[in-house]
Amino acid sequence: MSAFWGGVRASLPVVLGYLGIGLAAGVVERAAGLSYAEILLLSTVLYAGSAQFVLTSLLALGAPASAIVPTVFLVNLRHLLLSAALAPALRGVPAWKNALLGVQLTDETFVVASAHKTLRPAWMAGLNLSAWTAWAAANVSGAALSGLGGDTRVLGFALPAMFAALLVLQLRTHRRVRTALAVAAVSAAAGVGAQLALAGPWAVVAATVLGASLGLLLQACTSGPNS
Repeated sequence: MSAFWGGVRASLPVVLGYLGIGLAAGVVERAAGLSYAEILLLSTVLYAGSAQFVLTSLLALGAPASAIVPTVFLVNLRHLLLSAALAPALRGVPAWKNALLGVQLTDETFVVASAHKTLRPAWMAGLNLSAWTAWAAANVSGAALSGLGGDTRVLGFALPAMFAALLVLQLRTHRRVRTALAVAAVSAAAGVGAQLALAGPWAVVAATVLGASLGLLLQACTSGPNS
């Protein structure tokens, strides 16, 4: 149980960020005509902030399922890379446990988990379940409070602020700060450039692939032949 509660404590930065952006998501989903049950189902099953915003926008526009499904798939395609990156830290864990842990993996929980060379399933469960519960609760709360609030765009600061906090926490414990900063800078530039050239979910995928490739290259160059 100590490992589980360790994961819960590690989730605090993610939970705080999810409360703000989750409230905004709930307001937007409610404004799009979704019921409370549908919002709860969406936040617990799809459980992806960017994909939920995209899905809600497409529903509001009356887009068909043939357009919604592939768009959401492309938005979430980066999770294949995130899961692959964490796989070595979960080596030896039964496949069914890995599947359960992978289902609840998000960008933010990945950032927290990637700071550990070895991950215990109980610790990951604590991290994932805390973030998942906070996200679902925030979505439903946002829907319930949607009629009371004004301009919810002010809540948009929560997501970039959360990522900034997670980046600082990682840099504090990273052994190669310059490498990490270089990867972060190149990934950010690639994301902006790809969005300007090919607006859409491919921008995130392109930035992720480029940043991960650069990180591996720099690590191979600095590790030496005997590492």
